[in-house]
Amino acid sequence: MKSENPLALRATPLIRGAGAFIVLAGAAFFMGDYHNDVYRKLLLWVTLALGYNFLFGVCGQVAFSHFAFYGIGAYSIVIFLFQLHLPFPLAAICGIALCIAFALAVAIPSTRLEGFYLALVTLALGQLFIVVLNEGGTVTGGTGGIANYRLPEIYGLRLRGPWYTAVIALLVVATYAVLVRLDRSWFGRACRAVRDNPEAAAAMGVDVARTKVIAFTLTSVLAGIGGMVYAFVDNTVNPPIFGIENAFLLLFMVIVGGAGRHAGAVIGAVLLFLLPFWLSPLVGHHHALVFGVLVVAAILLEPRGLIGIYDRVADRYKGSPSR
Repeated sequence: MKSENPLALRATPLIRGAGAFIVLAGAAFFMGDYHNDVYRKLLLWVTLALGYNFLFGVCGQVAFSHFAFYGIGAYSIVIFLFQLHLPFPLAAICGIALCIAFALAVAIPSTRLEGFYLALVTLALGQLFIVVLNEGGTVTGGTGGIANYRLPEIYGLRLRGPWYTAVIALLVVATYAVLVRLDRSWFGRACRAVRDNPEAAAAMGVDVARTKVIAFTLTSVLAGIGGMVYAFVDNTVNPPIFGIENAFLLLFMVIVGGAGRHAGAVIGAVLLFLLPFWLSPLVGHHHALVFGVLVVAAILLEPRGLIGIYDRVADRYKGSPSR
């Protein structure tokens, strides 16, 4: 039997990643300004869903702080750049450090507790974050947020329009690659063991508390990085963008798409983000009600998510006799 080339096996994910980036980034150059704006936000929702899927679907942690860290990243990069006047690389590093500090402050005490304490703590964090933004005065801009700024040149490059969309496409591909690689590593297996049975995982030598803290911190930082990128999509940040209702929408995206499956997170994010755009012309201001009914129906009819439909079709195709 002919042995497979290890170098070719390593190159395949790189080729796929490069191909995905070319397609995602190239699409932006064929869109107008409005569709480019919608496309950027769609890609950012996909990035958030991928990170939250790893936390909720792979590691089994129910948290509602993802949009709080998304906001921490967005506000921190703007404050560090335009109020403290730090260079862009230093501002980005400080923003990531801030996300790490907040994530550890939440994860270390809460992940050692039983039940849904993490969900309660992160829900409180999300609400507290909005209060801080609204009462932050000149630092956060209060209820109006911060606006009228532009992304500075980065090493002489001015990233505008579809070129900035390409940056977001790169973020999506990199996030997907990192999380898939982690999922297939010993850490991913430890996360799934903790999700399925923490006691059995501990008996096998897995440090349950440390695994939860690392997973929570990692995904929170990824959300913060996404927030830094988002800050220059509309060139404005304000509290309603990071409200707790978006955290629940993110949870629905992962469940509808298929919790624990990276492709499911992508499908759920794309579908639930675009669904209001499709429903509004059909049912007008009732689109929110129809949206909710469709989400509940999807959860009840397909508990494994939409990716489960693909699995059944694929299994049936594999099981069918060859013609």
